[in-house]
Amino acid sequence: MQLQFTPEQEAFRLEVRAFVKANLPADIRRKVALGLRLEHADYVTWFRILQARGWLTPGWPVAHGGPGWSHVQRYIFDEETLLGGAPRIIASGIQMLAPVLLAFGTEAQKQQYLPDILASNTWWAQGFSEPGAGSDLAAVRTTAVLEPDGKHFVVNGHKVWTSYAHWCSMMFALVKTDPNAAKPQEGISFLLIDMKTPGLTVRPIRMLEGGNDLNECYLDNVRVPIENLVGELHKGWSYGKYLLGHERTGIAGIGSCKQQLARARALADQQGLGEDALLQNKLMQFEVELMALEFTALRLLSAHQQSKTPGVEASMLKVRGTELRQAIFETLVDIAGPDAVPFSAEAQFLEHLDAAAQDETLVTLAANCLDSRKLTIYGGTNEVQRNLIAKATLDAY
Repeated sequence: MQLQFTPEQEAFRLEVRAFVKANLPADIRRKVALGLRLEHADYVTWFRILQARGWLTPGWPVAHGGPGWSHVQRYIFDEETLLGGAPRIIASGIQMLAPVLLAFGTEAQKQQYLPDILASNTWWAQGFSEPGAGSDLAAVRTTAVLEPDGKHFVVNGHKVWTSYAHWCSMMFALVKTDPNAAKPQEGISFLLIDMKTPGLTVRPIRMLEGGNDLNECYLDNVRVPIENLVGELHKGWSYGKYLLGHERTGIAGIGSCKQQLARARALADQQGLGEDALLQNKLMQFEVELMALEFTALRLLSAHQQSKTPGVEASMLKVRGTELRQAIFETLVDIAGPDAVPFSAEAQFLEHLDAAAQDETLVTLAANCLDSRKLTIYGGTNEVQRNLIAKATLDAY
């Protein structure tokens, strides 16, 4: 197996690199470079630029608006856009819900929802985690009871850690439809919920660095049409696992690791630490670990390793990728030293920082580092992922 890119793939890399350089708005590039908070409008602007080129949905089939790329092209695209200073694609509708609808949804559901996802008109919230049911999704307690006429479910419960719910008009959720199932996993269904439905309330969760990307969602007698059931009744556990496999693969964030490692090298030079042997050794160690992570990902993308549903390999990538990113963010703070200790939550929202009053490259480092603590938690905690990896390894022998 060759872990080298073909000339055609390298040409594609240059094409993506040139596109990002020419089309990424300067204000968005600056926010990403400085670790400033991106707003909904920033993401939509960039997503629509990508969509105009036909590049917003790398994993979608051509028939539904995807570019028809190979796994390796998608990998190159992710790497080059991030290294070029672009925001990562965070919309849950694009990367999580769409694969489920394409695999298990009805034709009517595909026609109704996919075009608005493609146009960035509809953003989707992920209604999985609950108090007491985060990494253990089989323990969800939000209920969906089918009305006697069989036309609506009535949903009651509490979802938490719901990313960007305040930007979303729809939610895909795991709900308990058979509380008496022999196994908890056998009584869960996958529903699509309009967030404007009476009885659904969104409350922000204030985060460590001062943002409110995460939310709580309360559902009080929320009525959901039967047509919004994805797949079969009580089979939502399988669809949820399918979705999480795609999410964990993306969470590995190899492109993001490279993006932040380049930031660390530049900051070291700025702080006069470019020749510091201990620091350079640490950065080189990150480089080696990142290379190993990248080679692992490329092996999984090879024709001999590809599988229809990402499995334990996704958990492996998620664990190593998120922990490596956290380590790089911590090192960024170490490089900045005392300058990184104070941070202003308000600075995350400023359009223009006063460079005379504070160093633009340092003002967000502490906030970025604090925000990175969530990486090893969402998508299933790394502790749980290690259990999955261990079980898969033992079952193989």
